[in-house]
Amino acid sequence: MTTSLQGSNAAAVLEAKGLVKRYGALPAVQNVSVHLHAGEVLGCVGPNGAGKSTTVKMLIGLLKPTNGEVLFDGRDINRDLVGYRKCIGYVPEEANLYPYLTGREYLELVATLRGMEAVKIGGKIDALLELFSLHASRHSAIASYSKGMRQRILLIAALMDNPKLLILDEPLSGLDVTSALILKNLIKALGEAGRAVFYCSHVLEVVEKVCGQLVVLRKGQVIAYDAPARLRESTGKASLESTFSHLVDEVDTEKISREILQVMSAA
Repeated sequence: MTTSLQGSNAAAVLEAKGLVKRYGALPAVQNVSVHLHAGEVLGCVGPNGAGKSTTVKMLIGLLKPTNGEVLFDGRDINRDLVGYRKCIGYVPEEANLYPYLTGREYLELVATLRGMEAVKIGGKIDALLELFSLHASRHSAIASYSKGMRQRILLIAALMDNPKLLILDEPLSGLDVTSALILKNLIKALGEAGRAVFYCSHVLEVVEKVCGQLVVLRKGQVIAYDAPARLRESTGKASLESTFSHLVDEVDTEKISREILQVMSAA
């Protein structure tokens, strides 16, 4: 197991301290602590059931921890949860949108709820719709959108108010190759521009390229927290994928793959 909590003289934009979430006697998350500073992209990975989505929901204030706290700029988010949510951009794992609104109407609604200046809303929305290849469909009902189109609407909604903190939960879900490449480059650019990004994903190739730090969860606990390159070195593995398998898998995935092929090929 590798653990390395990164310190800094500057105050963390986002800090989770000893997060615990129990459902009855069942612990979904156990003592998770992370620090995220301006200009950092922190990746969060783990197998299904590791506690990633539960952790994300606590970070955005959707779930209240059983124990522990979440701090934004050094203040408990529960002291002003509405104000905190106006300062962050969040892309959820599932694209649950209002199906009978058009894409533009949905973004206008989000912009109004976030308190964006009315004179800036229209121009910014149209520019982002164009850049995400959605401008031609802006007046179509979201019910007619593909999964990838809905995901791009969520991304625009998260980005358009220029938040200092972005929390992205599987943001590549449903995106076409071009949109995924744009997002990958955008995440790197956001970090370089001083934004703080918490990036939760199963796509390890992208995580390795865009994240400066990586937290690995397994059964609700942090089992590794370090730079991707140092995690590879500590496990002696050549790739992040093999490092991840070494850290979290309880099965020989290559062996199982061969056995599946044998069953398929059996007479």
